[in-house]
Amino acid sequence: MQIGFIGLGKMGLNMVTRLVQNKIDVIGHARTTESIDAAKKKGVKGAYSLEELVRATGWSPKTPRIIWLMIPAGQPTEDTINKLMPLLNKGDIVIDGGNSLYKDSIRRAQLLGDSGIHFLDIGVSGGIWGLKIGYCMMIGGEKNIFKKVEPALKVLAPKDGYALVGPNGAGHFVKMIHNGIEYAMLQAYGEGFEIIKAKQEFAVDLGQVSHLWNQGSVIRSWLLELAEDVFKQDPNLDSVLGYVEDSGEGRWTVAEAITESVPAPAITLALFERFHSRQAESFSAKVIAALRKAFGGHKIKGTEDE
Repeated sequence: MQIGFIGLGKMGLNMVTRLVQNKIDVIGHARTTESIDAAKKKGVKGAYSLEELVRATGWSPKTPRIIWLMIPAGQPTEDTINKLMPLLNKGDIVIDGGNSLYKDSIRRAQLLGDSGIHFLDIGVSGGIWGLKIGYCMMIGGEKNIFKKVEPALKVLAPKDGYALVGPNGAGHFVKMIHNGIEYAMLQAYGEGFEIIKAKQEFAVDLGQVSHLWNQGSVIRSWLLELAEDVFKQDPNLDSVLGYVEDSGEGRWTVAEAITESVPAPAITLALFERFHSRQAESFSAKVIAALRKAFGGHKIKGTEDE
C-alpha cells in the first residue's frame, strides 16, 4: 500500500513513521525542506512539491492515489485541496486528518466529489504519544472508500481504535465534540488540584495523588497518568505559565450546542476559563471591586498594596 502524506509536523512525522514501520510506502511533502528531510531519515520518500508528490504516488484505475493531509485547519487545508484537485485523477482519495470544522468537510467532500475524487474526514486523537500507542481515529465518509484505506488505519490505530462513524463530516464532528469534552475534563482536573494545593496545612503530594487516583478510582484516566509525570518533574509547576490556548474545537462545540439547544455548561465554562487564563488582569473584576465599594463600602485592593 502507498500513501502520499502532506504535513510532517510533530503529529504528521510520527504518523508517517508508524506507517513506514508497518511496511506502508509513504511519499511525504511538507512546507519546509527541513521537515521533508527529517521524514526521509525515518524511511519516507520525500517530495518537495505537490506536483512531485502526485507524480511519485502511483495510480491506476484499480489502485487510486491516497493523499492524506495532516496540516492546520482553515485556509492551509483549503488552499492545499484547491491546488491538489487539478493534479488528481477520478477515483483518487483525499483524507483530511486535521481538526477541520465538520461543515467545511461536508463542503469539501461535495467539491471533490463533483470532480470524481473521494474524500474522508478523519478526526485523529493521540497527540505525540500516537507513535508508541497508536491513534484513535473517527472517520466520516463512504463505506467502500473507508475500506480502501483501512489497511493504513489498522496500523495507525490500536485495537478497536478506529471506526467509520457516519457520512462525510461525521468524523470531524465527533472529533470536535471529543475535544470539547477534553476541555471540561482538563478544567475539572485543574480545579481539583488547585483546591488540594490551597490546603497548605496538609502539604499533599499532587504526584502521589495522581498515581493514587489511577488505582481503581472512578476518575482514573490517561490524563491523570500524564499529571503524575508532570508533578514529578515540577511539583509546583513553577516553570509553567498559566496561559491556556484553544485551537478552535471548543468554540465550535459550544456553538453547536447553542444551535441544537443542548445545555453544555461544563464545556462552555471550560472554554471561557481558557480566555480568562490569558488576562494579565481582568477588567470585569475591576468593575466588580469598584461597585462593591460603591454600594457596600468594601475595601479595594489598589496597586499601592502590591
